[in-house]
Amino acid sequence: MTDTNDLFKKPLLTGSGKRKFEPVQDPNELYKAAKLESNGDVKSKGKAPMVEDEEEDDGMAGPELPPDFDSEDVPDDEEGRFFGGGMEQKTAEAMQYIDQQEEGDVAPEKFDSTWVRRFALNFEKKISKNAELRGKFENDPQKFMASEADLDAEIKGLSILSEHPELYGEFAKMGCVGSLISLLSHENADIAIDAIQIITELTDEDVEAEQEQWDTLVNTMLDADVIELMVQNLSRLDEASEADRAGVYYILSVFESLASQTAIAEKIGQDASVLPWLLSRIQQKEARVGQNKQYSAEILAILLQSSSKNREKFIGLDGVDALLQILSQYRKRDPEKDSDEEEYVENLFDCLVCLVDEDAGKDKFLEGEGIELAQIMLKEGKFSKQRALRVLDHALGGIGGAPACERLVEAAGLKTVFGMFMKKQETQTIEHLLGIFASLLRLLPGSSAPRIRALAKFMEKDYEKIGKLVKLRRDYASKVTPVEKAIAKERKDFDKEEQELMAAEWLSRRFDAGLFSLQVIDVILAWLVAEDDGAKKKIVSLLADRDEDLSLVRATLQEQIEGITDDEPGQKDQKEMLGTLLQFL
Repeated sequence: MTDTNDLFKKPLLTGSGKRKFEPVQDPNELYKAAKLESNGDVKSKGKAPMVEDEEEDDGMAGPELPPDFDSEDVPDDEEGRFFGGGMEQKTAEAMQYIDQQEEGDVAPEKFDSTWVRRFALNFEKKISKNAELRGKFENDPQKFMASEADLDAEIKGLSILSEHPELYGEFAKMGCVGSLISLLSHENADIAIDAIQIITELTDEDVEAEQEQWDTLVNTMLDADVIELMVQNLSRLDEASEADRAGVYYILSVFESLASQTAIAEKIGQDASVLPWLLSRIQQKEARVGQNKQYSAEILAILLQSSSKNREKFIGLDGVDALLQILSQYRKRDPEKDSDEEEYVENLFDCLVCLVDEDAGKDKFLEGEGIELAQIMLKEGKFSKQRALRVLDHALGGIGGAPACERLVEAAGLKTVFGMFMKKQETQTIEHLLGIFASLLRLLPGSSAPRIRALAKFMEKDYEKIGKLVKLRRDYASKVTPVEKAIAKERKDFDKEEQELMAAEWLSRRFDAGLFSLQVIDVILAWLVAEDDGAKKKIVSLLADRDEDLSLVRATLQEQIEGITDDEPGQKDQKEMLGTLLQFL
């Protein structure tokens, strides 16, 4: 018996504007769901449709010769079926209709609420007819094949709606959204993939929809359990098939679009199956990292960045250990440049950074020997080097970072990070190193061996690290000061209320100029002044070279204290620490 899935196999559409699905086979054999323009013509946003092979040249040029009407083999035209040039009447009428359209005699179709209602009626009819015939002739696909083809075409017709987002509300009101979502559970996986493709187009970031229009459509989809049904399709699609592989790709694309809203990203992540599926997918062995494996890592990074609940759930799945296992393959080996593999590894590092921001993630990171792995990457890695440093910065930060700070010292990591600091580095690398130093000074227990070893690194070789810190401070100050002068000049032109409105923008401009790094350096200098008299004398001496003193450091710390609100987690401790350091300045 014919397999119904085979009856409706079709080429695959390309991705949204944000990315494009790249099939393995010849892209010229693929097409996107057809879209009707306002003039009624069909257009394709994807690849060119498949073209039939040209028939072999038989040596004859031009159209086939008309029949010889004098021949006895040609029957008389008793019913008047032929006229003019031997054309059937229906064909002639069709040609006349096309001519009229080309001449502008027929008005282009208008896409409005009336069109939506008419489409909704036809859509529901096609769904009902297909369901009815499938129920009656379950074991005879030939009986419902035509209705399935009609439904397939009707679904593709929805593509035009992405060009008219003002109709999203009417589309939802007519119940079409629920009907479209229901097709995700259709027995024919290709019909489900059709529906997924359309959902991808309707929710894509390139659709010029107002926020209210997008929210109306998406909220209706969520009410119809779109996430749960998408996940069910992930479990039934087999990526060995190109059509199914495209289906998985478009499900991930929908997740990406929906996750642009933090609340929805959390809802996706809290589904029982999404994070486990993503964890499994990023671990699948492939000879070459494919598009779906890379995309799965990207979606995972988005979900983890969006929600603490998602991070906690993923940590509970042993996600930190899984990421360390994968990334350990790149401690010395670099992924191919500008490849899916490179983006895949980048996304996995992003995931790990998110996880080690959580205290539970820090614990798992230490259990999985993440500090030791990062240490190897800092010494021997190329692509992984800066990314491992970023992970370390986050793992050592926060109130829960003390154990990681101690482990870094125990793993002989001080030599590595201070060695990097004394060499010429990119700005981003310097920022992460400064973050690590600040965490070590803040979190290592007082008078403990690890703390003494960390302080000793700043004092060795005649305080050369302190000299580098003061030089960096001047470099950042030289970038921040002109911006602050410009802001001070602008401030004079605004009243008090306008100044409050501009405060956030002004602060952002100062941070862009390097204010954050300047603040971190001054916190480090303040710690060194408080910890060691020799370090204090060196810092005062270095500042005096340009007629500067500790009042500069004091002013920076005071501004940080004023900008801290006790409402934020961990900020109260930060405020107390800065207040204590001020006393030493």
